[in-house]
Amino acid sequence: MPKSPLTKLVNIWPKIADHLIKIWITTPEEFLQRDPYEVFYLLKTRVDPSFCRCMLAAIVAAKEWGKWNTYHISAAVEFQKRYPDIQWKTAWKGC
Repeated sequence: MPKSPLTKLVNIWPKIADHLIKIWITTPEEFLQRDPYEVFYLLKTRVDPSFCRCMLAAIVAAKEWGKWNTYHISAAVEFQKRYPDIQWKTAWKGC
């Protein structure tokens, strides 16, 4: 199976690309046009509710072309502000 063009984005590994395709994001351009917090919300609510803050950090950092591990705290705080009804499965101890 050929690699998804989404893997050209920083932090978007093949497994994450597979999940993005499930919410109809198939190209880097489609991804970059979307709000990363909305993308993660859709992934968490439509694909797998167990997705963690590390996945959120990877999605946000991909949009910003940054290192995923520098977005853990800021991305989690912003996500909770935008989506206060979403609960994490476990207490956060890092990834």
